[in-house]
Amino acid sequence: MSAEAGGAAAPAAAPAVPLVPVVPVVKDPPGGRKAVLVWSIGVAVYFVAVIFRTSLGVAGLEAADRFHVNASALSTFSLLQLLVYAGMQIPVGLMVDRLGTKKVLTLGAVLFTAGQIGFALSPSYGMALAARALLGCGDAMTFISVLRLGTRWFPARRGPLMAQLAGLIGMAGNLVSTLVLAPVLHGVGWIPAFAGSAVAGLIVLVPLVLFLRDHPEGHEPAPAATGAGGFGAGEFVRRQISDSWKEPGTKLGLWVHFTTQFPAMVFLLLWGMPFLVEAQGLSRTTAGGLLTLVVASNMALGLVYGQVVGRRQSSRIPLALGTVAVTALLWGSVLVYPGDHAPMWLLVCLCLVLGTCGPASMIGFDFARPANPAERQGTASGITNMGGFIASMTTLLVVGLLLDATGDNYRVAFSSVFVLEVFGIAQILRLRGRALARERERSVPVPVPVLLPERAAAPPARCT
Repeated sequence: MSAEAGGAAAPAAAPAVPLVPVVPVVKDPPGGRKAVLVWSIGVAVYFVAVIFRTSLGVAGLEAADRFHVNASALSTFSLLQLLVYAGMQIPVGLMVDRLGTKKVLTLGAVLFTAGQIGFALSPSYGMALAARALLGCGDAMTFISVLRLGTRWFPARRGPLMAQLAGLIGMAGNLVSTLVLAPVLHGVGWIPAFAGSAVAGLIVLVPLVLFLRDHPEGHEPAPAATGAGGFGAGEFVRRQISDSWKEPGTKLGLWVHFTTQFPAMVFLLLWGMPFLVEAQGLSRTTAGGLLTLVVASNMALGLVYGQVVGRRQSSRIPLALGTVAVTALLWGSVLVYPGDHAPMWLLVCLCLVLGTCGPASMIGFDFARPANPAERQGTASGITNMGGFIASMTTLLVVGLLLDATGDNYRVAFSSVFVLEVFGIAQILRLRGRALARERERSVPVPVPVLLPERAAAPPARCT
């Protein structure tokens, strides 16, 4: 029926509701005293894990005597530990993204404490290997968790500094191994020294369980990070790994970590003490002092690297490649020096330069961090962290095999360091252009429209 026939006109149709793009505001974590307290608990767990990880570095000769093994078998201890550590990095990153930091750190502390106790009490080489594998599994859960705490509790601009601080405190754990565990081992023997050190793992568990929180209030992770993003566990794993690896920054971070970390790691973890004592003719006390110098140099330079990178992002590639170049120069100088022994001043210079390897390796995370959103930080950090430990594991094995094959010729054995450095540099140069271009794209804020209905105007008056 028409309006004229029916008497009253039908109401006019309401106008279409316009959609207005709204850019969501992502708040930076607040930082502050509570953040420092929570982060410190996580770092304390990492500190103890590093003590346990590096404890074999000051006990290599004693371990060879205790278990009646040669150089290749001795290197297997550290090799297996690092193999487990490297193999666990991606699973641990996924666990941190899905389960949260507290659960992963707690499990890690339990495992590395059990591994240290098992290593102390092992009556045979096979059982000692199993204990070191367990220790490596627990150790693998610590650093990625600490990095995650840093991104959850502190503003993004502090990321490089917090990562360097975590690495610095971890190196202090290496210092404890050198200055405390080594004399205790020589004074009281194998079982009391290693079993006694395991008490530290039990001590850090208490504040970890009671006080650590995954994130500050109001900064809960995105649903995908807790596994509630609408897809199952298998799809979550696939997407996390795939999306992280697609980012050139993640790949570049892995190769920076690969190329910079391993010379110092190999030296401190196992072969430094035998090299200085057997190849350079130093006493154990003097050799221990040089190992301490590596750690002290690392700690002193960690804050410098963090400040430089935090203020000038463009310094990352030159700083990483410069560290590799100087490390290679000093290693080469020691190995080709005429005569049986290098002079003390040259060994001191080598140890000072090896101290730069740890801070330089942290630059890898400064490429992976801005390339990935918060809900992928654990996975991306795990991928990056694999790099240096794969290189260290490879070098530990090759050095042991070459020592056995050449009758303990350390010059030949340590020449393997240069092969991995050249390979890593080639990868860095190949990836840096794409990674930096992608990072520049991400640095320009691009609004992501969230379409919300605009408040509707009052409907027009009905015609009568």
